[in-house]
Amino acid sequence: MKYFEDQVQAGEWEEVERYLSGFTKVDDNRYSMKIFFEIGKQKYLEALDRQDRAKAVDILVKDLKVFASFNEDLYKEITQLLTLENFRENEQLSKYGDTKSARSIMLLELKKLIEANPLFRDKLNFPLLKPSRLRTLINQSLNWQHQLCKNPRPNPDIKTLFVDHTCGPQNGARAPTPVTNPLGGLPKGGTFPPLAHGPFPATTAAASAGALAGWMANANPAASLPVVAPGSAVLAAPSNQAAAAALLKRPRTPPGSTSLDYQSADSEHIMKRVRPGVDEVSYPVGGAPSHPSPIPMYSPEELPKTVARTFNQGSCVMSLDFHPIQQMLLLVGTNIGDIGVWDVAMKERLAYRPFKVWDLSVCTPTLQANLLKEAAVSVNRCVWSPDGSFLGAAFTKHIVHIYSYTGGNELRPQLEIDAHIGGVNDLAFAHPNKQLCIITCGDDKTIKVWDAINGRRQYTFEGHEAPVYSVCPHHKENIQFIFSTAIDGKIKAWLYDHMGSRVDYDAPGQWCTTMAYSADGSRLFSCGTSKDGESFLVEWNETEGKIKRTYLGFRKRSLGVVQFDTTRNHFLAAGDDFHIKCWDMDNANLLTIIDADGGLPVNPKLRFNKDGYLLAVTTNDNGIKILANAEGLRLLRAIESRADTRVFEPIRTPAEVLTSKPLVVNSMVGVNAMSGPSSSSAVSDRVSPAVSVVGLAAMESNISVDVKPRVEEPVDKAKAWKLTEITEANQCRTIRLIDNLPASKVSRLIYTNAGTALLALASNAVHKLWKWQRNERNPSGKAMAAIAPQLWQPASGILMTNDTNDANPEEAVPCIALSKNDSYVMSASGGKVSLFNMMTFKVMTTFMSPPPAATFLAFHPQDNNIIAIGMEDSTIHIYNVRVDEVKSKLKGHTKRISGLAFSNALNVLVSSGADAQICVWSIEGWEKRKSKILQPQVGRALSTSGDTRVQFHNDQVRFLVVHESQLAIYDAAKFDRIRQWVPRDSLSAAISNATYSCDSQLVYASFCDGSVGVFEGESLRPRCRLAPSVYLSPGVSTVYPLVIAAHPGEPNQFALGLTDGGVQVVEPLESEGRWGTAPPPETAVNGVMSVMPSNAPNSEQATR
Repeated sequence: MKYFEDQVQAGEWEEVERYLSGFTKVDDNRYSMKIFFEIGKQKYLEALDRQDRAKAVDILVKDLKVFASFNEDLYKEITQLLTLENFRENEQLSKYGDTKSARSIMLLELKKLIEANPLFRDKLNFPLLKPSRLRTLINQSLNWQHQLCKNPRPNPDIKTLFVDHTCGPQNGARAPTPVTNPLGGLPKGGTFPPLAHGPFPATTAAASAGALAGWMANANPAASLPVVAPGSAVLAAPSNQAAAAALLKRPRTPPGSTSLDYQSADSEHIMKRVRPGVDEVSYPVGGAPSHPSPIPMYSPEELPKTVARTFNQGSCVMSLDFHPIQQMLLLVGTNIGDIGVWDVAMKERLAYRPFKVWDLSVCTPTLQANLLKEAAVSVNRCVWSPDGSFLGAAFTKHIVHIYSYTGGNELRPQLEIDAHIGGVNDLAFAHPNKQLCIITCGDDKTIKVWDAINGRRQYTFEGHEAPVYSVCPHHKENIQFIFSTAIDGKIKAWLYDHMGSRVDYDAPGQWCTTMAYSADGSRLFSCGTSKDGESFLVEWNETEGKIKRTYLGFRKRSLGVVQFDTTRNHFLAAGDDFHIKCWDMDNANLLTIIDADGGLPVNPKLRFNKDGYLLAVTTNDNGIKILANAEGLRLLRAIESRADTRVFEPIRTPAEVLTSKPLVVNSMVGVNAMSGPSSSSAVSDRVSPAVSVVGLAAMESNISVDVKPRVEEPVDKAKAWKLTEITEANQCRTIRLIDNLPASKVSRLIYTNAGTALLALASNAVHKLWKWQRNERNPSGKAMAAIAPQLWQPASGILMTNDTNDANPEEAVPCIALSKNDSYVMSASGGKVSLFNMMTFKVMTTFMSPPPAATFLAFHPQDNNIIAIGMEDSTIHIYNVRVDEVKSKLKGHTKRISGLAFSNALNVLVSSGADAQICVWSIEGWEKRKSKILQPQVGRALSTSGDTRVQFHNDQVRFLVVHESQLAIYDAAKFDRIRQWVPRDSLSAAISNATYSCDSQLVYASFCDGSVGVFEGESLRPRCRLAPSVYLSPGVSTVYPLVIAAHPGEPNQFALGLTDGGVQVVEPLESEGRWGTAPPPETAVNGVMSVMPSNAPNSEQATR
């Protein structure tokens, strides 16, 4: 940094830019761009100050023109400085002093930008060398010289460093064999230095340098070598004989390995390689004989095979883990973000938590944007801490949740960590330095270590070139380390330091792989699947870094990633081909296959409990089966017979972790107590230094900081802005979906939650399903207007047709709801409510026979088995599908129910009806809290025949109200109306339907004249109108959209269900990317748009 400062002060701009180019380029990131811009601007101003206009023009063209594409107005204003006699006439540059002071001011700005730039991290200070560094290098050199001796002696006497060391024969004889030399023969000091052992010992009895050194010897030769950390290896004997025996053990380098690596960590462990053909120097520990210990005999009958329990989780199970102490407690995570704790013995779910961001305000902007774009979140991994006092869940979006658990049904929120950019793919607990830590890995190619109590990030391991799929922390002796695997098949190993990975190796299959040790920590296994579906289960030889055994018996092409587990230090199990396959660890051939009475998915997920007498496995109907062996069955029966007796003691949780509020951790900022104040001292030591950099606000707005920006008057914007009118099909992208079934008006239309299909319910009670296929043009398989989908039907050819109860379905009020995992659809068209399987179109069950008929359906957000059903007689039934029972009947409306929406954040249900009334109900007791009648437009009576619909904003607090006469936004917490829009001008027809976009930034509304309006989601101001001619043939004037649906992942895509039976998908042009332009502030066009601000008079009738 000192050299850089000197060059800047001297005005050596070419050298300054050349020096910077060694670290960064102008387009690397916004910090780099601002750095090069500041330098170019200073050069330009100095040329103008010297009246050297030719040089100034040259700088303007060669150095500053690159920034014109980012801020054209700024570039134009800089260019205009050439027309001034003195550039200080510009108001922004009026305080520009002399050249020296200007360089000093600019240098301060550059230093802030460099310190904030992540590309300069760890490069601003010369690395510190520990005093023992030279001695470590000498020891490494001497060790290597000794390995090259033709006749290596066990205790060489090295007296000088001026010549290379060689061992001479004693009286012409070869040196004694090392293994026969007694340990006590080691001299106490001044002799050949011992090597510190590596982190992966070959046995549990003594840690050896061989393990990790062997992995390094076989590692990918292209892998970069981390810096060797200085240790305190000295020219002295070890402190005890047992340690010396471990430290002096040498690994053998495999043939073909020519590179020479030396690595050590701060914990003073050096890993090294030895040339082929040199005998290992090793000593028996404590003089014990080296013969192997007898291996206990195991029988396949010890494996859990009998189905003892079956649980219905309600959604697809993604991860399982048994409690390490209370071994009949099972932790479960699902594909909708739920976690639950089951008591296997008592057959009941003790605790349940749906996914919810605890404090969105402290999350990174990236996470906030992702949650707005797609709210669906799945659990990738859930796991208990080693003592069972904590449990953690890693989710598909950034987040890790940590709960403390003291037994029973209490899950106490402990930590929320915004851990990774993208998905958090795995999570584990470990105890480095006797401190409980959380280890995570994610799509951002990093592994991170967090303090489990306060959520502080302790380490970030970078080095993978692909998303990190799994982590496996472990320890041997007092050495703590982490294995990690990435989806490119790379295996790496890390110590808890900042020295880089110690291993770079290829996993079999080179795709998704997990690693696990046997329970006693002596054997290492990995299981993975290649992109082609070939699965591998192998045991590793840690000493050499090679595969020791490959287990046979997998199907040739797996349809998913195979998961595995170990038990009793002797058995392996993996879920493959709709079965559980088991192996003896010492035999590569398949031992036995367990079918669990059928019903398993193609790759079931599984987990043994600690003692191996229970095995949990997932089923294909969103359930879990618990398998038991004879011991497990006996224990389950014993507990059942003593159901009134507490079998397990509650877990003792340290007092310091029982905080009243959970900690919310943003990995880019720090830790905050959720919804509570934090002390200044807490903030100061938790906030990243990069956040406190001053002066970057200007850079955020396209680096325009030193010249006066152009500010247009609001009135000019208001006059210039016009509502975007789209009148022709070539002004957007649209497609009418192919349909060879009888046409009938589309009454209901929804996208699947995955965004890959559209489901329509016609007025004749028939469902139609269109699916987009994965191909080269559409690798994601998402719905799009550029590609036509297929009208999908099962091989049986049956149609999904609702029960009509011999009534005319055209006169019925249809309703439909889709399960969160897209597996089932619930629907009604005036008759019974039918539950369909989305794959087979078969009716799973029917219920709720009319009268009264169901008119609206909504799944409970926390339990797929609970459904809110709006009825034609104005009641709302809270129905439990599992027990076929109405749990509650809500009364408050006077006409049929036309809308229902749940809020996870407020734990309320909002209902709307044809009586133009809105009611708020508590989910906990199902009592009515408040109700309101919609306010009509001034001078008009409110229609009593139209339906009213409701939909929650993504913040789960505000909700949209849709009536044929208006759009409105309400705050559910305060139950106040925030905004209202009434049809007028070019959008003057009655509203047929409306919905939020997936990110809630837009509202799409369809009108009875065939128009479609696009509104701002916050203010309900129109920004775009699509005429009927966009999607209808010329001359067709009676067709209009009855329903409109928003894509769950693409905020600018929507679909229309038409009165002629057609379904149309509409998107803006790819060149536009959005619908119209945002209108100016509301106050600028007051009176032009029919938007009521929040302070408008409100004469709504409020009742309780």
